[in-house]
Amino acid sequence: MLDDRDRKLLQALQQDASTPVADLADQAALSVSACWRRIRNMEESGLISRRVALVDRRKANVAMTVFVGVRTSRHSIEWLDSFRQAIADIPEIVEAYRLTGEMDYLLRLVVPSVDVYDAVYKQLISRLDFTDVSSFISMEELKFTTSVPLKYL
Repeated sequence: MLDDRDRKLLQALQQDASTPVADLADQAALSVSACWRRIRNMEESGLISRRVALVDRRKANVAMTVFVGVRTSRHSIEWLDSFRQAIADIPEIVEAYRLTGEMDYLLRLVVPSVDVYDAVYKQLISRLDFTDVSSFISMEELKFTTSVPLKYL
């Protein structure tokens, strides 16, 4: 069970995982060793799954975001495993979800241009059969966060 100090630590780490433990301890009104133990416990429990660096997409020359909706008539485990492998092999696909409803899968890609997206599209359709592939180019990013709400803990 997490308390308010754990939530403060998690919120601070979600904003900047490189924050020194001493600063985190001050924010949560803990000693450095107690703060470190709490963070380690959250890592060991899997609540904190990893710490990463967020790269600015524009500076990395992949400013374009494309959402791709995929429909298939094949719903076997073998097809799903093939699809998982295909999308794992394409680094421009940064997120993928299996959905309920009319669309079977939703992918999020980051690419530098429509030409690069077209090459990714051709790579994907060369590996698997799809009923429909619909693309949606993002015009503006209205909200993006990697933080999850902590009020449910």
